[in-house]
This record gives sequence, C-alpha cells and structure tokens, in this order.
Amino acid sequence: MKKMPLRTRVLTGAVAAAALGAGTFGAMSASASAPAAAPAAAVTPDTADRNLQQTTHLTVAAATKAARAALDAAEKENQRVAVAVVDRNGNTVVTLRGDGSGPQAYESAEKKAYTAVSWNAPTSVLAGRLAQAPNLKDIPGTLFLAGGAPVQVKDAPVAGIGVAGAPSGDLDEKFARAGVAALAK
Repeated sequence: MKKMPLRTRVLTGAVAAAALGAGTFGAMSASASAPAAAPAAAVTPDTADRNLQQTTHLTVAAATKAARAALDAAEKENQRVAVAVVDRNGNTVVTLRGDGSGPQAYESAEKKAYTAVSWNAPTSVLAGRLAQAPNLKDIPGTLFLAGGAPVQVKDAPVAGIGVAGAPSGDLDEKFARAGVAALAK
C-alpha cells in the first residue's frame, strides 16, 4: 500500500474532524431547548383532489349529550342500562354505566354501537339478517341484538349509540334512539 503525503493526510484528517464536529454540534443543537422550527406548510384541501377526503365526526360534547339523553330516557322508565357512543371508525368516545346496570351491559352497549355504525342500520334490523347470513355473528366486535342505532349525517354514518341492560332489546333500542334524537336539538 502506498503511503499518502503528509499534506494529504493532514487535510483528510481535518475534513473528517470538521464533519464529525459539525455532526456533533448539529445533534446537540437539535436537542437543545431552542424554539421549535416553523410548522410545515399546510395542505390546502382541494375538492378535486381525490387523495383527500373530509369526514364528519361527533365532538366529545355531542357524544356525551347523546349518551346522557339515552341514559336519562332509560332512568325515566326505571331501567338500569349502560350506554356507549362510538365514532365512525368504531372507537369508543363515551360510555356511561347507569346505577345498577349488569356487568355485561357495558361491553354489550359498545358492541351494539359498533355494529350499528359499521352497517349504518339499527341493530334490530341487522339481527333479522342473521337468518339469511348466520355467519355475520362471527365478525369480531359485533353484537346482532336490538339496542344499537346509527347517527347519520346526509345518510352517512358518523357514530353509533348502543344501549344494553333493559329486559328487552326493543327498550334498549328505544333509549338509543332517544340519544340520536337529542343530537337533533
């Protein structure tokens, strides 16, 4: 191997030391408590751009209002229920467990809400479809019993309300519909 001249070795070492020092300084500067960099430019939504889509979601306040209305409707009839409100994606936003509701009511209410928003239909209607497609009941997270109602905006589902714990699914669904109706006020 040929030995490099002293001048080349010194310059190469100086460049390497400068690069290492700049990298160390840059890393330390980046982790220092300096003001944050300016935010990236915002994407301007263009309705003609098919890569972007706007969706409608309930606020936590609206979901709480709907859940409270459903629970109040049940309490007026001396029913002990649990209420769940899920968003368009089936994620739980609010749950209320009424005084004295059974241990199964909480999970059942969430599953009814999830089922209602997933199919954009009341769960009583969906329960009737099991005769034609019995394997529907095998879909994880769903419950095909009356007591779930979708919340719609322009006929599209934006949330689901599920109620469980009353002696019949018809009552559960009646209370879920009271929650939906509260959103229209």
